[in-house]
Amino acid sequence: MLEGIPLLASTFVGVLPALRFSLLSMFVDRTKIYVIAGDGGDGCLAFRREKFVPHGGPSGGDGGAGGSVIMRVNPHLNTLVQFRFSQHFKAARGQHGSGSNRHGRNGEDKLIEVPVGTQVLDAESGELLFDFTEPGQEFVIAKGGDGGRGNARFATSTNQAPRRHEPGWPGEQKVVILELKILADVGLIGYPNAGKSTLISRISAAKPKIADYPFTTLSPHLGVVTFDNFESIVVADIPGLIEGAHSGSGLGDQFLRHVERCQLLVHLVDVSGLGQDDPVQAMDSINRELRLYDPELGEKTQIVAASKIDSAEPARLDALRDICRERGLAFFEISAVRGDGLDQLKSALVNSLKEDQV
Repeated sequence: MLEGIPLLASTFVGVLPALRFSLLSMFVDRTKIYVIAGDGGDGCLAFRREKFVPHGGPSGGDGGAGGSVIMRVNPHLNTLVQFRFSQHFKAARGQHGSGSNRHGRNGEDKLIEVPVGTQVLDAESGELLFDFTEPGQEFVIAKGGDGGRGNARFATSTNQAPRRHEPGWPGEQKVVILELKILADVGLIGYPNAGKSTLISRISAAKPKIADYPFTTLSPHLGVVTFDNFESIVVADIPGLIEGAHSGSGLGDQFLRHVERCQLLVHLVDVSGLGQDDPVQAMDSINRELRLYDPELGEKTQIVAASKIDSAEPARLDALRDICRERGLAFFEISAVRGDGLDQLKSALVNSLKEDQV
């Protein structure tokens, strides 16, 4: 029985690197962390006792300030997965003051790096404390406590030997929610298996998982679409939404937050004969979920793309085209597999983004 232990141990050790890589590659967009700033050092009570100084006065130094907890954007991060392994962050406390008017050393700050698009929310009230939208931004999430004053600071002409000194002030403590909302110019939305992952893989270098079953994509993917004139736009593949997404069905409430920052939405609708849902009803259902989650999402500029036209059912395609024309929505017919209509769609994305910026 003991003979199998070395083999089992070696197998487990071999699995550890793969397991760690799998965890690090996860997409995490919401987490809770605890931050504690350092306490200030105490002020000192001391008097000079030196040779040839017959009347030594108070010489207690001030305590050092506690370190603060500072958050900073790291442009190389795109997920909050690092907070799966560490949720508690504490800055160093300040050192106490000492005699001969020596000031205590300040505590070292604690730095927390987050990706662009991270929002910091108070865990109790839900209040937005800070929104990281640009690289290099910094925010002091918990301020360190001030150091206490030593008795030398209280000396006056009428009180030349004060015995008063102060303790250090406590550092701030907070429990906050970190919520990541990806920053993208264009968001691809639609029912599961509508062809979003295939589309982003054809127009950018993104390599999402592609399969012929719903909910293949379990986390948003970003792709950069470049053009001949060196222009580029960022496109986000938002995992498939379903009816009831605004209330959490299909993890929809977790994915809808990523749509909020997109300037333009491309709504993919499956018009193939294999599609189970009526195209018009599917489009209306997704738009209804957007409005229920946030009324402003329903007001975003939207382009409708009839996907999978290589196997389109004419009646489904005609019905979708007619309703888009009736509602004044930009409409394109594409096949991500064959590449039909992709150049026209990409040009429309750039032109629409430029119009919105004017």
